[in-house]
Amino acid sequence: MQASTDTVLSSRRRSLWHDRARAALARWPLIILALVVACMPLALMTTVTMPIGPMYWDHYIYLDAANRIFDGQVPSIDFFAPVGGLGYYLFAGWLYLFPDGHPLLLSNWSLMTVTVPLMALVVRDVQSRSAAIAYGLLLPFLFFSLLPFNTGEFYPYPGSEGFGIYNRQVCQILFVLAACLVFVRGWKTLAIVTVLAMLALLFVKVTGVVAGVVLCLTAFLSGRLPLRSALVAGAFFLAAIALIEMTTGTVTAYIADIQSLVLINDTSLMPRLLQAASLNFETVLACALLCLVLLLTSYKAFFEKIRVFTAKPGFTAFADIADHSFFWLGSFTAAGLLFESQNTGSQAFIFLWPLLLGIMLDSYRHKGPSAAFVAIAVLSLCAALPPAAAVTQKAARAWIGSINNSPLEQTNLKSMGAVSVRDILTERMEKLRNNYVVYRPTYDALASDGTLPSFLLYSDFDFQALWLQSADEVISAIHSYEIANKVRFETIMTIDFTNPFPWLMDRHAPKYIAIGADPYRAVPPLDAHVKQAVDAVDLALYPTCPPTAARLALLNLYQPMLAEGHRRITLTPCFDAFVRDGITAAP
Repeated sequence: MQASTDTVLSSRRRSLWHDRARAALARWPLIILALVVACMPLALMTTVTMPIGPMYWDHYIYLDAANRIFDGQVPSIDFFAPVGGLGYYLFAGWLYLFPDGHPLLLSNWSLMTVTVPLMALVVRDVQSRSAAIAYGLLLPFLFFSLLPFNTGEFYPYPGSEGFGIYNRQVCQILFVLAACLVFVRGWKTLAIVTVLAMLALLFVKVTGVVAGVVLCLTAFLSGRLPLRSALVAGAFFLAAIALIEMTTGTVTAYIADIQSLVLINDTSLMPRLLQAASLNFETVLACALLCLVLLLTSYKAFFEKIRVFTAKPGFTAFADIADHSFFWLGSFTAAGLLFESQNTGSQAFIFLWPLLLGIMLDSYRHKGPSAAFVAIAVLSLCAALPPAAAVTQKAARAWIGSINNSPLEQTNLKSMGAVSVRDILTERMEKLRNNYVVYRPTYDALASDGTLPSFLLYSDFDFQALWLQSADEVISAIHSYEIANKVRFETIMTIDFTNPFPWLMDRHAPKYIAIGADPYRAVPPLDAHVKQAVDAVDLALYPTCPPTAARLALLNLYQPMLAEGHRRITLTPCFDAFVRDGITAAP
């Protein structure tokens, strides 16, 4: 009798222990998220040296934008920007909090100001039902948010990827939105996450909100996004836009910038869609095959629901038709293709994972460990693993390979110059610099013909390292010129793609001049405000190592305003400058 009682008590204790363990495990996803966020400042309180990478200078745009924001300039109102202003404001805030943080990390991680609270809401809703699913959503989210790498290959050598940041941020927001639409059940949480994610998409990059609309419309038509959640989210979305417009006027200015970009980049959509599909072929093919398998394994139920809808049309009957896995997957894949058709560099299709996870779980619940489930699981993993594998490989190659790198020597570049380069590339950089200077007419002729010295010039590590070295040299030359001539240049612009010099020198960028100045894609026709700003600029820097078609196009664009009132001088072998006449003497 006593043994039986002890057995019962022991069984109850084990059951109680298991219940407590499950309860503790269910709370851990949010705890892990909080711990990661708490540890991030440790990497930002000191300047981490990053291995230089292809198109590395793209993230200098954030430094230009932050410096303008600190001066009181407003994106889209006071300067033309190729995307929305949210990313710039988030970066500026993090730069203010972590002035020694590396700009590349700041530009990537600052978006977590938005995505982490939204993901916390999703995890909180999901973990109450399944801690395993909560982990399955949270860990991939943290993986892609923390590693600043794209999923596509744009250069054969490993390095940090300073380009595609806008696009990576959109994909991370879409990941949170997809997780919400697929797994969240509380209508209030659905409404909150949906509206805030859509607002973030709109003000990071407008093409992101197009993809977000497709996701939300899919969930609504399938009955997964309740009408009251959709109405509340829509009302708050419109109210927020109206409030922002009434208080700042940035919405209409942003729309005007978008219209200008559309006119500049007026190309057919179909070639871009085909390019996006080819760049992400393994994922798109796996999704197409998975859609086919899902249709074949549920066609009887699907056609029965079509028959019911035909007999008695209604929203509920239509939602039953739309709420099929192949419909969701086809819509999400189409959204991804639409977004990727406008990109160079991205974490393409990472937002498919929450849906693929849901498809696998749903298939197992209905089919068990059957052949159909195995086929669905294999194809789901074939669609989900390529992005994760690509980011893992790039991060490993970049940081393990950086063991052989040496820090770039510089004195004026602040945290922006905290990069490392392999010695062999440093030697190549120095040889190319001498070549650019000695044979300048040759490179001028190439620029006039619209030909780059290298087809992948902007991705070449030696070009990116030389740009930093030349920037360091020209800042020293500017200081020397100011001392010798007893002047101070307050406003500085570059006749080049990016302009971090005002931030590096604690000066000011002129208003109205576009940032991220790609003359073929992101510089609209000059209006009176831009012409006046260029005419009044104290110093305009023109890089010449090497001359390129894009730099020459910008020079031809701005030179008419600089021809009178400025004189051209050579500051360094790699930088000419236009100095305004009658510049104010330094105090």
